[in-house]
Amino acid sequence: MNPVLESVLPVIEGSRDVALDEARLADVASWLAYEELPVPPTFFRFPFERSREDAIDFVLVASALNFAYTDFATHKRWDLVVGGRAYADADGLHLALHRALEEGVPALDGAWLAEVTVEQLRDVFRGGTSELQMLEERAAILRDIGVTLVERYDGRFHNFAASASPRLYDDGRGFLESLAREFPRFDDRVGDVRFWKLAQLAVWILEVTLRDGGGLGFDDLGELTAFADYIVPAALNVMGVLKYSDELAQAIAAGELIEEGSSWEVELRAHTINACSVLCDGVNELRPPELQVIVPQIDARLWVPFHQTHLVHHLTRTIYY
Repeated sequence: MNPVLESVLPVIEGSRDVALDEARLADVASWLAYEELPVPPTFFRFPFERSREDAIDFVLVASALNFAYTDFATHKRWDLVVGGRAYADADGLHLALHRALEEGVPALDGAWLAEVTVEQLRDVFRGGTSELQMLEERAAILRDIGVTLVERYDGRFHNFAASASPRLYDDGRGFLESLAREFPRFDDRVGDVRFWKLAQLAVWILEVTLRDGGGLGFDDLGELTAFADYIVPAALNVMGVLKYSDELAQAIAAGELIEEGSSWEVELRAHTINACSVLCDGVNELRPPELQVIVPQIDARLWVPFHQTHLVHHLTRTIYY
């Protein structure tokens, strides 16, 4: 069992406010198994033609910033509007970063990242339906990353990727293990409970983006868990797979901020990871060997149709999702 899934199981066993409805999960698996559940053809909603090295740098820099799009005060989602079209949350962030590169901003270079200011980020993310929140935190994250890149990896993330083991987990040398150790912003955990949402999502985006070139060569992609965020637990709740206590359900519906690291937040994220794992197993039991799927394909089936909707989800002020 991988370290993320293993670490959330004690939370599942002791949960008080979130529960898995096993009968409903089996019902969802019974029809989800007959959907295509494809690997996404791309994660970018614009032409993305960059070298392999630049693509690695782009995905990891963008992943470090991929959080907190729903305004905590207004509950409105940040979208980037370009050419009269709105790009929702992460789609907008990716396009804004790509636009900056096209304009000559060296946003993938460690030396630039190490000294980036809030004003520079405000310009990168201009054109949104509101100002992207937590710019101070985003700038601080990039500065920390930039310093590490300059000091250890000649200023670029692709050098880090080349230095890691070609496995996600490898007795501490694996890509995920190294990413969380070298760049603490990716070490998403509460005590001994690991979530590693952005680190794992970065791996999945890299695999999809570099698919034509063989990805990064990981042979243990099946170890990826769900990317525990705001949208996937809400989708599972809408489907009846996850049940909330009345108190938690009322707090979410009212838009109350749920404290980072609280039992509510930890239970929501832990159950998301566990439910998607069990759902994936249930789907695979009904599919032939050549059509087996991994958890990120289940995650995508939940996230893609819901992230651009009015679906009400929990809100937590955090840099991790």
